[in-house]
Amino acid sequence: MNPITLMIIYLTIILGPMITMTSNNLLIMWVGLEMSLLAIIPLLMNKKNPRSTEAATKYFITQATASMIILLVIMLNYKQLGTWTFQQQTNTMLTNIMLISLSIKLGMAPFHLWLPEVTQGIPMLTGLLLLTWQKIAPITILFQIYYLLNTTITSIIAMLSILVGAWGGLNQTQTRKIMAYSSIAHMGWMLAILPYNPNMTLMNLSIYIMMMIPMFLMFSSFNSSSMNSISLMWNKNPTIPMMISIILLSLGGLPPLTGFLPKWAIITELLKNNCLIITTIMAMMALMNLFFYTRLIYSTSLTTFPINNNSKMLYHHNNKKLNYIISMLMIISTLTLPISPQLVT
Repeated sequence: MNPITLMIIYLTIILGPMITMTSNNLLIMWVGLEMSLLAIIPLLMNKKNPRSTEAATKYFITQATASMIILLVIMLNYKQLGTWTFQQQTNTMLTNIMLISLSIKLGMAPFHLWLPEVTQGIPMLTGLLLLTWQKIAPITILFQIYYLLNTTITSIIAMLSILVGAWGGLNQTQTRKIMAYSSIAHMGWMLAILPYNPNMTLMNLSIYIMMMIPMFLMFSSFNSSSMNSISLMWNKNPTIPMMISIILLSLGGLPPLTGFLPKWAIITELLKNNCLIITTIMAMMALMNLFFYTRLIYSTSLTTFPINNNSKMLYHHNNKKLNYIISMLMIISTLTLPISPQLVT
């Protein structure tokens, strides 16, 4: 792709969520959503093959439908109140529709079916962009209107997302689909706590992004798109399997790693608000998430070649340099639990 075109695309992708984050005008927020949507489509189709074309088409149709619904809600709210912001007097039906349309944009259940397929059909680094940066703008809008959200509908969508994210990832062998279902489950945790403590949603999102970046960078560096290819990773760089295993355990929320912090804080806050059944189901589904992370760890760390042939030790011949940011993010995504009191308060 032309470097100038690529620079404009990435600049638009960066500016879109930033415009949404820094505005309190619903119409400007919608413009930010549209900028990030239209800019990422060329990246989805960068590798010209039927899978990427199908993924880009699914993504565009789904996101355009959600954007159309959001614009309809904004116009109806302006007709009712004469303002471009949501107020306490806003019709409850409009806020519920806004929640559902933003759930479609986030790929949350029961509107999740497009997310694993789109993630599977695009390059690894574009998948990272889709599962991290593209989530920021819709969550920002939810953060600004959290006090208007119906807690019942919010809890239902969150619970469905956690259930789908746990069950859907169990039988997957493709790393991008596993990460997509992991993203659905994490979005469910963020939405579950949003009506009660929105700051914890932002903390969970930040930690989730910091864990996903090194994971995808390592998968991309070694072209590990399936569990079979992951099992051959140890002979390319012996330290990578250990790093991937630790980050996967952190994603699963295993103490004393960083990923345990948001789950522990969210469960504590929900129990303070007497959400006993939801909390119990969330904890059980977290164990199921940990199960399919453990399957990846098994493929990464506990499988070896059937013979000990030195010619298979490719790291002696091909010393592939890793991105320096991986080391820093590896530390942040695994060892920040001791400073949790500063993060939670």
